[in-house]
Amino acid sequence: MDQQSDRNASLREVMSSYPTGVTIVAAREGDGEPFGLTVNSFTSLSLDPPLVLVCIALCATSHDRLISSDAFSVNMLAGDQAPIAKRFATDPSEGRFEGVGWRPGELGTPLIDGSMATLECCRYEVLHGGDHSILIGRVEHLAMTERDALVYHRGLLSTSGG
Repeated sequence: MDQQSDRNASLREVMSSYPTGVTIVAAREGDGEPFGLTVNSFTSLSLDPPLVLVCIALCATSHDRLISSDAFSVNMLAGDQAPIAKRFATDPSEGRFEGVGWRPGELGTPLIDGSMATLECCRYEVLHGGDHSILIGRVEHLAMTERDALVYHRGLLSTSGG
């Protein structure tokens, strides 16, 4: 990349050219009502102990509720779940789970039906990271299928198998 290109490119543009998986990070209110949002800033952090991290924008409507939850789920979406990803990425955040099949996991967190894989995590630590919070979770339960993953690349959602 030449210097001119470097000056004209934004970090968002550069990062969108790097393919990532798409997840729904979710938890439940004290009354049992589920809430969540689409997240692609997700990765494993440690195998021993088993830790993952997700980055949640400070401006996200679910931010405060999510980082204060004792437990949360990471639903790695399957290739045919783009409509769910889009729904959980747009406002309003209320009602996102209406009509979406899900069940409570072992920790009571929302596990979205048809996901490629699911992780249930206990909050381990929350760190400050610029305009995001870095939510670190200890993986307590997990499941996976043979389904292809939903992938975000250059502003488009597609399947990892296609």
